[in-house]
Amino acid sequence: MDPCGEHFTIVSGAARAAVSEVGAGLRYFAVGETLYTEPVPDGSRPPRGSGALLAPWPNRVAGGRWTWEGRTQQLALSEPAAGNAIHGLLRHAFWRPSDQTDAAITLTATAPPQNGWPQPVTVAVTYRVGDDGLSVETTATNEGSGPIPFGLGFHPYLRVGDTPTDDCTLTLAARAQLPLRDQIPSGPLAPRDTTFPLATTTLDDAFGDCVPTDGLVRHTLTGPDGGVELWADPAFGWVQVFTPDDMPGHGRAVAVEPMTCPPDALNSGTDLQILEPGESWTGSWGLRPF
Repeated sequence: MDPCGEHFTIVSGAARAAVSEVGAGLRYFAVGETLYTEPVPDGSRPPRGSGALLAPWPNRVAGGRWTWEGRTQQLALSEPAAGNAIHGLLRHAFWRPSDQTDAAITLTATAPPQNGWPQPVTVAVTYRVGDDGLSVETTATNEGSGPIPFGLGFHPYLRVGDTPTDDCTLTLAARAQLPLRDQIPSGPLAPRDTTFPLATTTLDDAFGDCVPTDGLVRHTLTGPDGGVELWADPAFGWVQVFTPDDMPGHGRAVAVEPMTCPPDALNSGTDLQILEPGESWTGSWGLRPF
């Protein structure tokens, strides 16, 4: 079988996208012949976490250890080289398609109780394409008998067609950078300019204090002949940016990862959603070419 399982394609006019059964990740988003995310190659796992859905927490948990209701929790160290847990529990799960039309698909999976995670959380994600681009709505529901924290992130790599990444400028809605040591927060947010000419910028950094414009957080990647906006609900007040130089088929790339909480939030508690038994939370983000 394909390492990503079945591929689900959705189409509306010139807009189209594909989603993977394994992990419910975004395989690509395009309008006409123009790609606005890095495509996942057929027959392989998503390189560098491309398009991944990150739940029930995004980014890292230091040492995989955190405390909940007075008990120390120990997650599997899914980033073994650094000794951390990373990007949640559902990246390698099979997601069930629960509803599909030509232009949209909903997939659902449950993170069960396990070492380091005491309550079951069901996550449903709907990808939809239309005249305004791509929208992604996610609902998390606590299926357990006690409260549980929740955080959400996504890992798209943005592009503007065939424009080289180094010819683009990234502008974030964030007004501050979170200092990291070994990718774990090491101090408070510090104000900084967050417009980056990518030809002279290398990043694997977290940013916060994202300021909404007209009710939405808006990050943009702009090239000489157009660009793409990543918009998100105000709950996505954090963003991680990563600029690897070895993305298959494209070389240098830029991941713009909207997050509802910062790295190591299970320890800091910063901006976590606390779901009571039976309670749900919903958040949305999307991509709009311009």
